[in-house]
Amino acid sequence: MTPHTKWLRSAVLTTALALAGPALAADDGKVTNFLLNNGMEVVVIPDHRAPIVTHMVWYKIGSADEPPGKSGIAHFFEHLMFKATTNHAAGEFDRAISAIGGSNNAFTSYDYTAFHETVAPSALGEMMSFEADRMRNLILTDDVIKTERDVILEERRSRIDSSPQAVLDEEVNATLWQNQPYRIPVIGWMQEMEKLNRTDAIAFYDKYYRPNNAVLIVAGDVEPDMVKALAEKTYGKVARGPDLPPRIRPVEPEQNTKRTVTLTDARVSVPSFSTQWVVPSYRTAQPGEAEALDLLAEILGGGNRSRLYQQLVVKQGIAGEAGAWFQGTMFDATNFTVYGSPRGDAKLSDVEAAVDAEVARIAKDGVTPDELEKAKDRYVRSVIFARDKQDDMANMYGSTLATGGNVKDIEEWPDRIRKVTADEVKAVAVRYLVLDHSTTGYLLPQQQVRN
Repeated sequence: MTPHTKWLRSAVLTTALALAGPALAADDGKVTNFLLNNGMEVVVIPDHRAPIVTHMVWYKIGSADEPPGKSGIAHFFEHLMFKATTNHAAGEFDRAISAIGGSNNAFTSYDYTAFHETVAPSALGEMMSFEADRMRNLILTDDVIKTERDVILEERRSRIDSSPQAVLDEEVNATLWQNQPYRIPVIGWMQEMEKLNRTDAIAFYDKYYRPNNAVLIVAGDVEPDMVKALAEKTYGKVARGPDLPPRIRPVEPEQNTKRTVTLTDARVSVPSFSTQWVVPSYRTAQPGEAEALDLLAEILGGGNRSRLYQQLVVKQGIAGEAGAWFQGTMFDATNFTVYGSPRGDAKLSDVEAAVDAEVARIAKDGVTPDELEKAKDRYVRSVIFARDKQDDMANMYGSTLATGGNVKDIEEWPDRIRKVTADEVKAVAVRYLVLDHSTTGYLLPQQQVRN
């Protein structure tokens, strides 16, 4: 299991991996979705090219939903879900998967927690039975809580506290977000993690781990009717929980200052920087804005054909890396990021100035129709290739549905991307990428100053 405190960076091959269109459905099956009587939503993505199936349960609960002072409880509970239940001993689920050559894992993000298995289709019913069982039947003793709390504390030490980049990322997030709970790390703050207890865990479990707060995604060598029958036989037997109130979180105020965060560390050999802006996500944006931000990120820094790569890495030769990304699949507002690091004798300030110049150039002159069309082609094509992996398919649908979207949003996404105009791309650059309203993080070698 992983805390996924860096899930955004690793997951954002492109935002489109969470918002793919119908072309991403397998050639031999149509995506189907339905509700069980207890409120659990089910999505089936048939793909008969190989005799395997990916089974995922997404709970609409993440670190941004945690009670004040209980940071880390969402990730902590991800760990606790692998403990004993009234029907199965601790480790029995893992052993059953290993015995048939399958794989399983889980992850926690700001907006959701997901559990997944990849197995042969004949084992799907067994996977559903195990997952439905631990949805409500965990045995949480004080000894279990203490042991697993020690595990997550060590996980924080090894993954965050021992990594200069991870420490800086936490500090930048805490500075970028002034009010929104995305400012709190997914894994939690150490002093609050140390106090998490059995009472906290049971309260969290009883409130959020219910079928009416979950989405089941099944992708692979299956048929919808079979999945529905198995889901009703397993998940359908789990009692619906109380209706949860809307996910209303603190709203981010208007940002009107430029802030910087600097970390120097002897373990750093190559300096780097990133600049971030608060921007709307697909759920919070005005029509067309999120699609324009996606294409802005692609044109500005989405790969080796992007402006930043061509200008800074290829032509000027001053950067070892330079790029941009937009994480659109968030429940609330999100961030748009540009980043870079120097190469050879170039200075970090040279790279930062060159990145800023490219951002300003788009805001002033916009993008050409030709590069916009090429970006659309690259962007849509890249997500079409994602259909070769079942887990990518499952993640596309799961992350979208868990953050307020629906299957129709996914199906219509390519058409919305195709409709974005050059003027719309320029407009979001002008509106949101204002340097005086940004947060920049600098990671520097010991004793180095920015120059």
